[in-house]
Formats: sequence, C-alpha cells, structure tokens
Amino acid sequence: MPKIAVENVLQPGKTYTVDAGKFHAVREAVLAVLPPSPGMTVAELSAAVRPSLPQDLFPGGEKSGWWIKCVQLDLEAKGVIRRDASSPLKLSLV
Repeated sequence: MPKIAVENVLQPGKTYTVDAGKFHAVREAVLAVLPPSPGMTVAELSAAVRPSLPQDLFPGGEKSGWWIKCVQLDLEAKGVIRRDASSPLKLSLV
C-alpha cells in the first residue's frame, strides 16, 4: 500500500506518512464540497464528505473523521484552504 507524506499546519516543518489511497480519496471529496466563502464548519464538512467516500476504503464511514482532519490540516499547511476567524470555526477554499 503506497504512502504519502502530509503536513500539519499546527506543527510546521513536521510531516507524517499516511496511506496514499485513503488520503487522496478524502482530499478529493473535501475539495469537491468545500466552498470559497462563507465556508463550512468542520461538522458540516464531515457530513458533506462522508457520503462520497468509497465504501471499500471507509466501510460505513469508519475512521473518516480522522482522515478528514488529516486532510484539513495538510491543506491548511499547503495554503489550499484557510480557517476563518469565526466561532464556530469555518473552513473555506483560498
């Protein structure tokens, strides 16, 4: 199973190695549903992403929350998405 290095906006300079197939599946789903503005809360993002995840990788949405957070932090570190200064926290495409 191929691996990919991902970043974490909260830990600059540090990378983690994760399953490339799962990462790319979640990344594609996140980018497909996340709007540029006004953004979505993390809960809204999770609810929007889960139905489109492949069942062979995430049966019944299993562990999808962890993977959504992993992709979120990586995309933030790469400047693809941003956190809006709001409460609750909202994410949006740059």
